[in-house]
Amino acid sequence: MIRIKRVYSEPSKQDGARILVDRVWPRGFSKERARIDEWKKELAPSTALRKWFGHDPAKWAGFQTRYRKELAQSDRIEALKELATHARHEVITLVYSATDEQHNQAVVLKEFLDELTSGRAEG
Repeated sequence: MIRIKRVYSEPSKQDGARILVDRVWPRGFSKERARIDEWKKELAPSTALRKWFGHDPAKWAGFQTRYRKELAQSDRIEALKELATHARHEVITLVYSATDEQHNQAVVLKEFLDELTSGRAEG
């Protein structure tokens, strides 16, 4: 099972493995306080895409399309398959720092991983 959660929300045992999916470490947070098990910054959107998007909901559809293309790149697909396999056996929580809980990379990444787990992922 894959969940998503803001790094600023209180960690819980139900989170399972907490995986940070931001390219930049969350401002003002120590590693102890964040309780991150793994930092997968290579799965975060590229710096260029992140800056282009700027968390502007008007750019959400374009961001999703561009980010999914980045995720489908061969150098990322192995790490994604590994996460998907992990999620089949235990809970993982994709942790992110964006304020907008509906328009962020963790939402797209979760959907992509869910599709990969079910065999429906598109490149």
